[in-house]
Amino acid sequence: MKYSVDKKEQFVVFTLLEEKLDSPLSPALKSELLTVHAEGYRNLVLDMSQVKYADSSGLSALLVGHRTFTEDGGIFIISAPQDHVNKLIKISMLDKVLTIVDSQEEAADAIFMHEINGSEEDGN
Repeated sequence: MKYSVDKKEQFVVFTLLEEKLDSPLSPALKSELLTVHAEGYRNLVLDMSQVKYADSSGLSALLVGHRTFTEDGGIFIISAPQDHVNKLIKISMLDKVLTIVDSQEEAADAIFMHEINGSEEDGN
């Protein structure tokens, strides 16, 4: 699986450099997401701008990422999904569960807001 990882202070940008997110690739993506989380990162942006096709096993990998990063108060964001992938997410009604944004800039803003809201809740 080809990908790049850009570790920032508040989050990690994980860019999938593959055209397909399907059953041969999904286990590797799940494993990498779990590894990043185990390194202590709470927030992850999955840049899907290169992915043109996904299937149900690909959606499963997205749900694993979502569950892994949100269970301890972090956030998992899907950035820039292409049309086919976005339609599959909507048909599956996962757009109600997953956080999806159009760009990495929007993802960074969403993480910033999430962190602020989390800090306010911790302070009460």
